[in-house]
Parts: sequence; structure tokens; C-alpha cells
Amino acid sequence: MSLEQCQLDAERQWIEEWDSGPVYLRWTEVPLQSGDRAPAAQVIDFERRAVNLSQLWAEGAALVLFWRHFGCGCGLDRIKRLKQEIARYGELGASVTIVGQGDPELAAEYRRKYDLPVPILSDPSRDAFRAYGVLEGRPEQILYDASEEMLRRDAQAGRSFAAERKAMGRPPVNSPWQLPAEFVVDGTGVVQLAYRYQYCEDFPDARVITSVLERLA
Repeated sequence: MSLEQCQLDAERQWIEEWDSGPVYLRWTEVPLQSGDRAPAAQVIDFERRAVNLSQLWAEGAALVLFWRHFGCGCGLDRIKRLKQEIARYGELGASVTIVGQGDPELAAEYRRKYDLPVPILSDPSRDAFRAYGVLEGRPEQILYDASEEMLRRDAQAGRSFAAERKAMGRPPVNSPWQLPAEFVVDGTGVVQLAYRYQYCEDFPDARVITSVLERLA
């Protein structure tokens, strides 16, 4: 599939899920937490080859970031911070990988556009997101600084927002409601940190991640 078609499909999905609203808002069982074995969920790489997440920590600790979507402004802020943090994570022996909900073509373009120093794997079905208990958010978690029309999921407001962001070169894509999360998994496949965002800019303090990696090192 071409990058252009993937982009159009992802923009269409955003509108559809804007209209339908968030669904996965609560856990039906205890979610993955520190001390649990990390699920060996399957995702795909830029070439659409299957990748088992367990490969990420086969040679040591791994920081796995579950991304919101590839048009989200919060993600750009996280990229800036990640570029400042990643050298220290590497010194402590940890690999860093992003798992996104977009198709591989969108993931590859996002990595190129923002010069990301880490690989991006794709989970279009969001099965890995679910396996790791990464919830969707309500409008007030995603759009807390937005207009009343946006907070009540007004259809026209959503379309206007999408059009404005597209004109800025950053169209919203895939699910509007997906929250991010970050997990540190040790070399034996055990989760050492499970950090799920409560809102889209709820970035973890780098010192928390670093301290976990220092303990493992």
C-alpha cells in the first residue's frame, strides 16, 4: 500500500473513531504490572515482517514506548525529551523502541520526518496495546484544554480540528483516544516499570526510568 493511501485511511479512521468515541476505558482484569512477565505480543516492522516483542529484551533491558498517534502534538514533546534521555539509557545497557498504532509506512515516514533515533514497530490492530493494558482516554484526558464542542465530541468540531491540523502538516490519524504508556522490561522478560499515562502529556520523569535501569545494571 502506498504512503498516500495509508495516510488517507488513517485520517479516515480518526474521524470514524472520533464519532464513535473511546471504548477501551477500563480493565476487566488486573492489568500487567511490575513483576509480571511481559507479553510476547507480535507486531510488524517497516517491511511488514512479524516481530515478537520478546526480541527487544533478548540481549538486555528494554524501554518500550507505546505511542499515541503519529499526528499528536504530545508525541513531538516526548520526542524532544527522548532525544535528551536516550544516551543515558544506552549507557545503562537498555534498548529503546516505540510501538505505534499506525501502519508501517506511516511509522517509517514519522521516524524520518522527526529524525527519531529509535526504531518504530507497528501494531495496527492494537493487540499489543491491549496485551499491555494500555487504555483509551476520555475526551477530558486527551482534550482537557479544548473547546466545549471538542470535549463533547461534536462531529463538526472534530472535522474542523482535523482540517486545521492537516493544514499545519500534522493531520490527526488512527485512534484519537489512545493513551500512551512506557514499560521497562529486564533481560529475563520481567516488567520492572509499568507507566501508563493518565492524560496525553503525562510524561514520566526520566529519573524514574533511569533509576530502574541503574538498579538492573
